[in-house]
This record gives sequence, C-alpha cells and structure tokens, in this order.
Amino acid sequence: MTLHLLALETSGSVCGVALISRHADGRLTVSRLEHDAVGEHAERLLPMADQLLSERGLGRRALSAVAFGQGPGGFTGLRVACGVAQGIAFALQIPVVPVVSLMAVAQRDRDIAPQEEAGSIRVVAHDARMNELYLAAYAPQGEGWSTVQAPILLAAADLPAWLQQAGGPMREVHGAYALRLVGDGVHLCPGWQSLEAPAGLELAIGPSLRPDAGTVGRLAMPLYEAGQHVPPEQAAPLYVRDKVAFTTREREEGMGGNPKAPGLGVALRPMGQADVPAVADIEASVQSFPWTAGNFSDGLRAGYGGWVAQQHGRIVGFSMTLFAPDLAHLLVIAVAPDAQRGGIGTALIRHCEKEARARNLPAVLLEVRPSNKNAIAFYHRHGFEQIAVRKDYYPAAGGKREDAWVMRKMLRAGA
Repeated sequence: MTLHLLALETSGSVCGVALISRHADGRLTVSRLEHDAVGEHAERLLPMADQLLSERGLGRRALSAVAFGQGPGGFTGLRVACGVAQGIAFALQIPVVPVVSLMAVAQRDRDIAPQEEAGSIRVVAHDARMNELYLAAYAPQGEGWSTVQAPILLAAADLPAWLQQAGGPMREVHGAYALRLVGDGVHLCPGWQSLEAPAGLELAIGPSLRPDAGTVGRLAMPLYEAGQHVPPEQAAPLYVRDKVAFTTREREEGMGGNPKAPGLGVALRPMGQADVPAVADIEASVQSFPWTAGNFSDGLRAGYGGWVAQQHGRIVGFSMTLFAPDLAHLLVIAVAPDAQRGGIGTALIRHCEKEARARNLPAVLLEVRPSNKNAIAFYHRHGFEQIAVRKDYYPAAGGKREDAWVMRKMLRAGA
C-alpha cells in the first residue's frame, strides 16, 4: 500500500504544494507545483493541490496526512497554509504535520552538501523584513535534525555578535566543529562576506535558500510515520514576531512603533550544576524571598527542566519547570534586572511551552504573588489566566504570608 502526504509551503513569496508518496518497497517519490506571486496564496493554494492530485490520478481521500510549513515567515502566508491544511484535514479526518520552515532550509542545504554532516551545524538566517532575521540552528541527527537554537528574531546587524556568543555553547554542549550559514537573510548582514568564525569552529557560507513544499513534505513523512502529528484543531503557525506594530496606547507609553527583536544573541541551553551560582544570584536580585542555590541544585537532581539564557557570554535569565504527567508546572523564571524588557523572558516562557508540547502536556501552570503586577501583566500577555487562589502561599515581610494567584495557559484545544 502506498502512503500519500500532501505538503503546503507559503511562508514566503512562493506558493508551493507537493505530494510525497511512500511506496510499499520503501521508495519515496515527490511531485510538486510552485507559483511565485505575493498576495495570491489564498486563491491558488487549494486549486494547485487539486491539480497536483489530479495529475497523479488521485483524489483527496487518498491522503493520509497534510503537512505545512508553519513558519516563521510572512503572517498572511502562514495563516493561509495552516488554514488550508486544517480544512483538508477536518474534511478527511486525517492529522496535520507542522514543520518548522527554517528546518526545511537546513534540509535543502543538506541535500546540496551531504558531506557536511556530523559535527557541522546549520545556522539558518531567513529574511524577516525590517532589517531583521528569523534565525535558527540545527544539528544533523540520523536522517533528521536536532534543534540547537529554536527560531528567534534578530537584527541583521547583530548576526556577527550572535555567532560569536553562540559558538561556545554549540561547541561545548553539542560537540560542533563547524557552522554552515545558509538562507536568504545572510546577505542582509553588513559585511556578511567576511564574517569571522567563533573560536574553535570553522565557518562556511552556504547558498541563499528558502523553504519549499517538497522539502517540508520529506521532513513531515517520517514525523507522520512516527506518530508526531496533531489533530487539525491543534495546528498553528509559528509566529516569532508576535506583531508588526504596537497599539496607539503602547506607543503613547513610549514603546515605539515596532517591537524590538529579542536581546542580542540570546542563546538558550540546559541548566547545569555549574550554572547554579549565577542563577541564584539573578534570583536573589529580583525576589525578596528567593530560591537558594540548594533549591536549584535539588531541582536539577530531581530531573526538573532547567534552562538558562546566555548573552555576551553571561547568564542573564533562567527558568525551571516540573513536567508532571498531566501538566507542566513553571516553578520559577527570572531575568537579570539589567537585561529585562529585551525579549529574554518571552524566549524562556516560549521554550517552556515548547517542551510541554513535546511531552504532549495540555497546559502550563504557575503561581505568582498578587502584588507582583509586572509579572501578572507579563503572564497575561502570554496567554495565562487566573484559575485559583492559594491562601497564604508565599512568605511576606514581617513574618506574614501572601496569597498566590494560580495561573494557567492551555496548550491543547479541548483539554
């Protein structure tokens, strides 16, 4: 029996569809159609899919799954691909396989330069407009990929600094000996032709590639076969830039016309025991009743998920999460005072949500002091809602106690 998967990719100007077929003998064949025209994705995508199926003598009911490039990329294009994938999947009662579009760029370069394998990390720089880049890094892992840096938004001029700062963790944590910089955003960096390699690493500049539907489909097929797919109602685009412009009220409060990219060269990595002193120092600088170094060490030994955010070679933020069987409990999160309001907290909380989704957990739970208005506003902006109050949960000044608001963010529809 032949397995058929339809793939859609509209994160950029090219509207692409592909049919990926796994034959009984294990062969994989790919058929594709593309049309390059901004603003025509919505009207062309579904007819192109039907045309491709017709050319192969297939109807929609021959499909076992629908994949789509979930971004990051153009907002409208991402919504079109996601919406069409959901519509087809709902109608046929089949699952959806989201694929990060930047990973498809890494895969395209792997196809071009297969000799760049173990120890060589692909750093993908994708044009995000407004002199910014969507940036991610991937290391080859068997036939697939391991995510070294999840997609972030970075000023194009900050790419050299990001490479220098991220080089150390890539070499030490991931065992890399070389970086290969690819994507259509590389040339936006001033002086990109003479970028310097981080210490101890080789650096090569690869081709200016963009994601395509065929590659999205080839990445999606093994994910589908491994059961790594979602029901259509859970499919969602990957928005790294949450919005293009602030509201009038936000501008009046001095936030400016456009949000800034997250802090320069912020790299997230797992927390280790060697990081505990720096983490405890940050915690003590922002909390009246902080966790101690012993608390963090105990959490790591207990298997809690700890991550640190590193910038300019310095730890500037952290989070620690307990992944229970039924939900993720964000125990503690903090950013150094001089690094706040730079997107670091957002990167940490998104990473927590990503880890929870990877474990198929339906929600993230946390507690916060009602007196901590800034934290409450931060959690509200990221989709958390108050669901309960825990009486006398926190210690307070003068030997008193303070309640805790219990806040929750649902990650899975209908949970």
